[in-house]
Amino acid sequence: MPAAANPTRIVPNGRLTPTSLAITLPVPPTINHQYATVNARRLLTAKGRQYKESVAQEVLIVLGRSAYRQPLLRALRSSDLALSIRFHFTSPLRRDVDGGLKIAQDALCEALAINDNRITEIHLYKQRDPTHPRIEVTLIPVPCRS
Repeated sequence: MPAAANPTRIVPNGRLTPTSLAITLPVPPTINHQYATVNARRLLTAKGRQYKESVAQEVLIVLGRSAYRQPLLRALRSSDLALSIRFHFTSPLRRDVDGGLKIAQDALCEALAINDNRITEIHLYKQRDPTHPRIEVTLIPVPCRS
């Protein structure tokens, strides 16, 4: 689908260094639209799967543009990780700050082929931007703590 036909699509942008990834992604679906219960099992909905696919595409584009791809992936795959997500919602009163955490974390880590249990530190922020909803995500390695 062309970018103009989908107003929630964010033009891929991001910054990579040998030790950090910063990327702007679409706002995840609400928690009520992420999972469904079918035969007593929790399953990812079509909206949830579409979101994960969208994040994977954005991450692959950003990685493909950077000379730091391999050093960054080595750093992220060999360390504990810190994740920061700044949610920019159209209205701060309609969404909880943590409602999109799990699916955004899962989508990002799956796109990078990293187990999300490597994340030992999380920072969440909620802001209002009625004209440009998005999430700004940063993932960095952190020193292992004893």
